[in-house]
Amino acid sequence: MARDEVLKNYIDGEWRDASTGGRIEVDNPATGETIAIVAEAGPEDVELAVEAAQRVFEERVLIDMHPYDRGRMLFRIADALEARGSELATMLCDDTGKALNVAESEVQTTVRYLRYYGGLADKHEGRSIPRGANLVDYTIRSPFGVSGQIVPWNFPLELTARSLACALATGNSVVVKSPELAPLSGIAMAEACEVAGVPAGAVNVITGYGHIAGQALIDNASVRHLVFTGSMATGQNVLRAAAERIVPCIMELGGKSAAIVHADANLDEVLESIRIGTFMNAGQNCNGLTRLLVDRTIADELTDKLKAYVKGLSLGCGRDNCDITPLISQRQRSSVEQACQTAIEQGARLVTGGSTVVDRDGYFMAGTVFADVRSDSALFHKETFGPVLAVTTFDNVEEAVNLSNGTDQGLAAGVFTRDIDKALWTADRLWAGHVYVNGWFVSGVETPFGGINKSGYGREKGVEALDGYVQTRNVGIKVSPPLLS
Repeated sequence: MARDEVLKNYIDGEWRDASTGGRIEVDNPATGETIAIVAEAGPEDVELAVEAAQRVFEERVLIDMHPYDRGRMLFRIADALEARGSELATMLCDDTGKALNVAESEVQTTVRYLRYYGGLADKHEGRSIPRGANLVDYTIRSPFGVSGQIVPWNFPLELTARSLACALATGNSVVVKSPELAPLSGIAMAEACEVAGVPAGAVNVITGYGHIAGQALIDNASVRHLVFTGSMATGQNVLRAAAERIVPCIMELGGKSAAIVHADANLDEVLESIRIGTFMNAGQNCNGLTRLLVDRTIADELTDKLKAYVKGLSLGCGRDNCDITPLISQRQRSSVEQACQTAIEQGARLVTGGSTVVDRDGYFMAGTVFADVRSDSALFHKETFGPVLAVTTFDNVEEAVNLSNGTDQGLAAGVFTRDIDKALWTADRLWAGHVYVNGWFVSGVETPFGGINKSGYGREKGVEALDGYVQTRNVGIKVSPPLLS
């Protein structure tokens, strides 16, 4: 791709420039340099995309397709992306700033989502309901229609595939609004759909700003289903618009996930989980490990280990596979820096980090650990979305559970212990959509994932995700008894 080439919206099977001629420059977070220019979709472009998706739904293009063939279509999309695996990983590295090995894993997970839901397309069945003599009764799982999907910038390719695959497998048509800070994954997905022979209009991808194109999408009367992954504040805006039109939503919002570390925990496992749970992707993970609740008897030992461990993590460009890579933008770095300053003002003890990295280009923030974080402080409650860990101590398991559950969010939680009884007892009481035991991110495309409380509702991943993309309808038939001679 030439640097000055304008990458266009994919609408109704065609590549189209923005109706206003607007442009968005895409920066490499590691350098701040412009790496691409994309068309800035506006309300008119969104309307065209939704009209195309609505036409496909009304003409029953996907509904009347055999579910097996919808699955094969998803397999072809996966094949097209897999064939470009190395190229796409490098693109993700430059577009989002993440480490190359993390980007490679994202491509692999993207392919897995498409194949997983492709395999389930012909297995998501209704049921027959026995109701006695002379009655036949059964259910139908029907798609909603046009699914509007707003994708975040932290894992843009993987999360596009996650919702797109479920929608297509169940017969919905789709309009994806790719993130303005990392839009290249959406374009790559559209290219794969084109190569795979997805019917024109079944998948539409627009590149634009959230407050313009995203708002137009959630306000469009023909959009009958919304999928949103992002911050709680933006999610509330989506829900207000959806409530006006009574549109069902799948919401995966922010988190403030805590790991409980008992005195008998394997501290090497804890440190490795902190490396991936707190610092991978610069901490820009909705279900990242952001709070560490530590048994008071081992707090000093673990804090000392943490200080040395975090200082030893490599920081730099994603192409070099560093442990800590840049934040997505200058604005995000400023937000994280402000959160650190507020933590100090509220009495937290800075163990290491806490500032931006000034001796290099890009949007880097030092790996940061705070100790003595009070349970009434902002750092304990508010999502930071950066490479920052808050450490708080506890005296007993009941207090640890209460601290973990002591925020409005409930996306993930964790527990580290060698005692299986204690692990099971704790996991049962942690109020979170996903609980990790002795290892952060121990999940897969097969495992249901989603929040409770203000972390959202609905489930992505696993077989359960498909239920969020259909509405159950019932057919009851009165059968006349045969005339007996």
